[in-house]
Amino acid sequence: MSVRVWVDGEMVDDKPSVRALDHGITVGDGVFETAKVVDGKPFAINRHNDRLDRSLHGLGLPSADRARLQEGFDAVLAEPLDFGRLRYTVTAGEGPLGSDRSDSPLTYIVASMPVDRPAPSTKIVVVPWTRNERSAVVGLKTTSYAENVVALAAAKKEGGTEAIFANNRGELCEGTGSSIFVVVNGELLTPKLECGPLAGITRALTIEWSREAGIPVREEILPIDVLDTADEVFITSSTRDIQAVSAVGDRELPAPGPVTTAAAKAFADASAAGRD
Repeated sequence: MSVRVWVDGEMVDDKPSVRALDHGITVGDGVFETAKVVDGKPFAINRHNDRLDRSLHGLGLPSADRARLQEGFDAVLAEPLDFGRLRYTVTAGEGPLGSDRSDSPLTYIVASMPVDRPAPSTKIVVVPWTRNERSAVVGLKTTSYAENVVALAAAKKEGGTEAIFANNRGELCEGTGSSIFVVVNGELLTPKLECGPLAGITRALTIEWSREAGIPVREEILPIDVLDTADEVFITSSTRDIQAVSAVGDRELPAPGPVTTAAAKAFADASAAGRD
């Protein structure tokens, strides 16, 4: 698996490249985005860049230099990439060994790698840990991902490919790297942003393009146990697009169900038309 890496203007691939005192390393003071790459082109990159800036502002950092980012995109995508992932990170730069910041230039990291296309369906696992819907970084895509690592490892031990969190109020929230949708009585539902999930790019496009296709979609506050009774479940992310859920823990589900199939078709048709 070939990974291409660019850091602050230089292609580095597997060479040491990030300063040991970078605040993104020492305290996770940084943000990132992951975009799908199809035929060498990143998907919905303008939306990802906009969300990157929202996350930076949420941490009290300035907007990213988009020309700088584009330099990195061009460098890591210079070689053919049929299907893969573009991951780009912006940190607060060099800082002290603590939560204070120094007045340091931002660090820019861009990487790309091929990935397998997603399976038609997957198993998810509800984990016992929760998202804090009142966190200081709620809704921000920060580099502080340790709780996701722990949760995903637990889900994989049970045969799942994604872990699902409730929030502190016991409401359905999100996965470690995905948004979640359920179908109840023929209606497509997804947690409101006030429940604490990240405002997923694929989530937003799924809502928009499903509505355009005549599929009713509603953002709602949902109890976590809706997963025990929902007629269909699917998750969305940049590289999964819309992926049907065939099992929630030990509960098996038809996958893909009719609403999931319709939503996936609407998403695929709009994507194929080149809509960003």
